[in-house]
Amino acid sequence: MASCSFPDVYSWIQTLPPLSQWKTSSISTSICTSTSNSSSLKIVAAKNLHSPTITLSIIADFSFPISLWTSKPLKTSTNSSNLFDEETMSTLLLNCVHDVLYYGSNQRKNSSHYSLKLDITSSSREIFNLAFLTLIFLICIYEAPTDLRSNCLMTLKHHLANSTSRQISKVLMKLLGSNLEEQWMRSMNLAITNWVLELKANGRTLKTPSPLYSYSFSTHGLWKVQLYCPIIAMDNIENSSNPSTDERLQFSLNYHQLEGVLQFNYQLVVRDKWIDMRVHVDNIRCDIMRLVNETLLSERGVGGSEKHFPSRISLQLTPTSHTNIMSVSVSKSSNNPKIEVGTERTFEAGFEPSTPYPGLKLSVGETAMVSLKPWKFEQFVHGNAAALNWYLHDSSDGKEVASTKPSKLTLINPKAWFRDRYSSAHRPFNKQGGIIFAGDEYGENVWWKIDGKARGKTMEWEIRGWIWLTYWPNKHKTFYTETKRLEFKEILHLSIP
Repeated sequence: MASCSFPDVYSWIQTLPPLSQWKTSSISTSICTSTSNSSSLKIVAAKNLHSPTITLSIIADFSFPISLWTSKPLKTSTNSSNLFDEETMSTLLLNCVHDVLYYGSNQRKNSSHYSLKLDITSSSREIFNLAFLTLIFLICIYEAPTDLRSNCLMTLKHHLANSTSRQISKVLMKLLGSNLEEQWMRSMNLAITNWVLELKANGRTLKTPSPLYSYSFSTHGLWKVQLYCPIIAMDNIENSSNPSTDERLQFSLNYHQLEGVLQFNYQLVVRDKWIDMRVHVDNIRCDIMRLVNETLLSERGVGGSEKHFPSRISLQLTPTSHTNIMSVSVSKSSNNPKIEVGTERTFEAGFEPSTPYPGLKLSVGETAMVSLKPWKFEQFVHGNAAALNWYLHDSSDGKEVASTKPSKLTLINPKAWFRDRYSSAHRPFNKQGGIIFAGDEYGENVWWKIDGKARGKTMEWEIRGWIWLTYWPNKHKTFYTETKRLEFKEILHLSIP
């Protein structure tokens, strides 16, 4: 591992000498060297003998080189001290972005992102290096020979997960826009899913950070957290008592990811001696999205309707400094479902002219009916932290889904709420299989009373969250069930006027 390091590719490209000073037709730098043999992964800049252009390539350098990726031809600059000007570097960045998206299952037939324009005048070096690093990571998963791939992938993974890369990724995602951000993350998480499955097939495991990618920002009375996590990277919480040997079912379950958005509105009310800081839910969205197309899920799996569903969400908002916090208050547990219990009694009578003794037939019955709403919302306080919790319950027996192992009889019941859960009129999810909790339904406030001495300061709030995903069969006939969970933590900022 010590022999692997990711170079500053942007600076290396910018310091390439003019073509007239090249002693050979190409210049290279090493990205990673295998510890088991003399092979290495290299970036190669090669000049065109017939035009003033250069191509960049990723090469697996064994006894003979293997080209894994090549850029489009790049025009060289004649009026600058650098070989490439800003426009050419932007073109190369777009080349990297396009090829990262290309590895997504739906992008090979989708050319909408080719109209993308990126302005990288700020943080150019960091943005470029992150995009190039991501492309190399995907190339290693899909293209690199086995001996070289193992060492390089672990190093590239650590670079992608470090704090610097996570901060720069926020800038890159903002440049891409929300639609391309989703495509980018699906392409990344599809590759990670394939990598993890390959390791498992070889008896190895990989500890992945969960969620694999998240970020937050604070602006104009809004706190927002965005996160993406492939299902395969989430921790198992509740395993089925009926282990699945159905490879087609496992294929469908593995090739999905969780996409989550948490939005809170906040308001500051300045009093004479303190400040009221009020927060309420604007939108909580959790969607389970497929990483491969529906055709592949049907051919190799059991279709896209067999997937996990959100079963519990817990969020905790905590000021990181408690010096200026005077108190925290929450409203009552809001929108708790009313349990309607109805009792129906029946009495039937009839005359039976049977022989030898005609007589009356009596029948008495009593039926109890219980109506439960699937989702329940609760709030409570831990010290200066406010906790918000959403629980999904089985409407047939009222048990919490995330911590329950359903009986076999329940799983085969064709009228259970979780059967046909994306098409039933009484489904607890939207048709895509996710959930949305909006402020009009879960809009009760949480508020902190802050000492007036905090005026003019910027305070930090930590948001920690846990999201449970459960699989119970939808249309597929199986007794297999499971529950997974991810945990995340982000920092939100608040400027006190």
